[in-house]
Amino acid sequence: MQARGLIGVVHLLPLPGDPAAGEGGFAAAYARARADAEALVAGGVSGLIVENFGSAPFVKGCAGDRLPPHQAAALALVCQACRQLGVPVGVNCLRNDAHTALGIAAACELDFIRVNVHTGAYLTDQGVIEGEAAHTLRYRELLGARRIQIWADVLVKHAAPLAPLEPETATHDCIDRGLADAVIVTGAATGAPVDVGLLERVRKAASGRPVIIGSGLNPDNAAALLAHADAAIVGTWFKRGGVVRDAVDPARVRELVGRCQTPRA
Repeated sequence: MQARGLIGVVHLLPLPGDPAAGEGGFAAAYARARADAEALVAGGVSGLIVENFGSAPFVKGCAGDRLPPHQAAALALVCQACRQLGVPVGVNCLRNDAHTALGIAAACELDFIRVNVHTGAYLTDQGVIEGEAAHTLRYRELLGARRIQIWADVLVKHAAPLAPLEPETATHDCIDRGLADAVIVTGAATGAPVDVGLLERVRKAASGRPVIIGSGLNPDNAAALLAHADAAIVGTWFKRGGVVRDAVDPARVRELVGRCQTPRA
């Protein structure tokens, strides 16, 4: 038996320089990240993704507004530590810094990156964010890192397209024009469940390309949602009491992994 593609999120605490930074500095952030990653892997997740979640409010991440160097360095150190745990590892540089994420992934020999706005233009709490697919794909080639997959959100949470956009069109744009390796479907906000109808539409439009649930998976909806997806990224539900800023709860990890176990093919 194995869990069906559950990817646990390692949320970094606020770092020095962040508005919400507390005592302990980088060392405290590294210690929490390591403990969370170990709890996730011990609980049976299939992979990890590291995010600078505590660094809100986020920079846009586009050209001219990339992550500050110390955040990129901290993410790289945590990703490198996560690699030692023996599962695939990815990175997401919030809000939308695929350039920095690819640099980290290449240097740390990671497996994938997540980019929230890969194609199109969206109105977000950081302002208008435009996809940089042309730049991202060429930077990956420059690094000789084609093995690093690009996972791109479709109609990403906490955002709205600048013009009406059907899920099918957004999916085709990500895959056929943006050359994403997989697409991610989320609810409206962090921890919000995915709409099954939306997931079905994206699944059909993806034409066999991997579809990943990006928010809101829990023991009650896992069976219904995973019937239409290849994997799920889980952050909020794995935390103590389901509170996203708390530490990972090993018991909750084991519970959800147990609900998602399927026979090996």
